[in-house]
Amino acid sequence: QVQLVESGGGLVQPGGSLRLSCAASGSISGLYVMAWYRQTPGKQRELVALITSGGSTNYVDSVKGRFALSRDNAKNTVYLQMNSLKPEDTAVYICNAGLLIAGTPYDYWGQGTQVTVSS
Repeated sequence: QVQLVESGGGLVQPGGSLRLSCAASGSISGLYVMAWYRQTPGKQRELVALITSGGSTNYVDSVKGRFALSRDNAKNTVYLQMNSLKPEDTAVYICNAGLLIAGTPYDYWGQGTQVTVSS
């Protein structure tokens, strides 16, 4: 079993910054990728950024140059630094972990943290 604990959401003004954290615990020996998704009412869940076990990152175009994803392998934690936030970044941000268990991929999800960008 894998647990994901998120923190760092909140209310911020446009142009401001927030840092989200996601700590993974439990049976995570097969962890190969961690990611952040976001979801707003009526829209499909969107992949925001991911980082592989090797440290490679990928971002959705709308956040490139503003968001940065990093990981602390010793703590099994990823950090999403969000700068120059815009109202359209408002969403529930959900942490995801991908694991390979006996060659089969499994997805685990956090409960989500609200990010609201508003003046």
